Amino acid sequence: MGIVMIKCPQTGREIPTGIKADREKFRCSVVFFARTFCSLCKANHEWFAKEAWVYEPSETAEINGLLAAG
Repeated sequence: MGIVMIKCPQTGREIPTGIKADREKFRCSVVFFARTFCSLCKANHEWFAKEAWVYEPSETAEINGLLAAG
């Protein structure tokens, strides 16, 4: 399980949408449209599912641990 992320069009930084999802299920989900409030630029961003991705922090931690150990 991870957090659905989008890119802020104003800053170019990654922001969480507040939606939790499984990466594979999200990738196979129907196309949908949503809005997310961005705490960076204080605006609502409209986005489509195809522009978003699922970030799973535990995976990154595991990969970083493997790289550091290697």
